[in-house]
Amino acid sequence: MTRRTRRNAFATLLLATTLPLAACGGEGGADSPGVDELDNPLDVPGDEVIGGNPGPDEAVTEDIKITAVGLAYPDDGVWEQGEDVRLYAAIANTGTTGDQLVEVRGEDFAGAELIPLDGAAGTIEVPEEDNVYLEPEGPPSVLLTDLSTDLRSSQSIPVTFVFEQAGEVTMEAPVVSEPPGQGDFEAPEDPTSEN
Repeated sequence: MTRRTRRNAFATLLLATTLPLAACGGEGGADSPGVDELDNPLDVPGDEVIGGNPGPDEAVTEDIKITAVGLAYPDDGVWEQGEDVRLYAAIANTGTTGDQLVEVRGEDFAGAELIPLDGAAGTIEVPEEDNVYLEPEGPPSVLLTDLSTDLRSSQSIPVTFVFEQAGEVTMEAPVVSEPPGQGDFEAPEDPTSEN
């Protein structure tokens, strides 16, 4: 092999290894938008997202933690602007003092109806050393009213939980990825002792 042939072979090898890497970039031309240009996944045509992750756990204080946050699954696959949607969550209080969930708010919905165990609108009690489950059927529950955006399965919106004593925390609330009965709503372990 001559020196010139070796150079051409090296140049061909170099070109062959760099072209696939260039194709992996986010800005691959006019028809393939980069990640930064996809601000709203709803702008991308396609079916709903299946198999999304549940929302993260978040400690409000040392004693109060919110887990398993999610929005109810839409019957037709999409929550449309103006609709109301149930909020799921589990609130664990491992402390010796009770608290109250007094408000749920966010920019992507007009308001929230808090329905306590006694059925009257208002605040939701979070007793000491106990769990409270916000579920779709029956109190206690939270209904987010008048969505200002469309949401598909696994997409999320920020939701702020406000407690009378513990303060507030904002979490991402994803639309659950499967209809009820097919998903797995995992509640935290009961913090109360068995004694």
